[in-house]
Amino acid sequence: MKRKLFSTITLKIFALALTLGVAWQVNSQGAKTNYPNMAPVDQYLMPDKNAEIALARSAAPDSISRDAEVLVLTQHGYETAVKGTNGFVCLVERGWTAPLDDPNFWNPKLRGAICLNPPAARTYLPITVKKTQLVFAGSSEAQMFEGVKVAFDKKELPALEPAAMCYMMSKESYLGDGNGHWHSHLMFFTPLTDPAAWGAGLPGSPVVVGVKDTQDRMNVFMIPVAKWSDGTPDHP
Repeated sequence: MKRKLFSTITLKIFALALTLGVAWQVNSQGAKTNYPNMAPVDQYLMPDKNAEIALARSAAPDSISRDAEVLVLTQHGYETAVKGTNGFVCLVERGWTAPLDDPNFWNPKLRGAICLNPPAARTYLPITVKKTQLVFAGSSEAQMFEGVKVAFDKKELPALEPAAMCYMMSKESYLGDGNGHWHSHLMFFTPLTDPAAWGAGLPGSPVVVGVKDTQDRMNVFMIPVAKWSDGTPDHP
């Protein structure tokens, strides 16, 4: 009797896992087909410049972002809206900073407030600027990544500096369909390495994501933190 009950439960669990797996594939494919190409540029812009500045600054605590340089996205790409004094740079990234084949790559609703420390501002930010130039020039997703590859090969893009990292602590960011605001977190950029070297994804490790981005020749490690930039609690 017990053996029969165990077999029934096992079959039900397997069926549920199979159903969830199929649903995940359908949802993932559906999300991809929702944004197959770049939308008109205006859909990626924020009409209120001051609102974009405020969103960009909300990526980090005020003690950091108030003295940071702030970039805003215009019809001509990213432009400096506020000059800074502490070496940090805050901006709002769009979907094309995601890895290749990300379902939110062309999602015009995505708004990722990010505040880069000085090493990241010098060595990660040029990648974002280059990607934006390419997509605004009409490049497809594949063409954009090829353009970035060529820029790396020609040494037009710098190698990552040690200690490159950023704050993504804004509760107002929208990180894509299915992700929403996600969690307040820090990100660390490193040359390509084994995520296991950071303990990424291991039980009990605060490094919950280790993204190996071969197109951008880096790893991105994400560590959730307990508060949003305004000091209110988040619960990773």
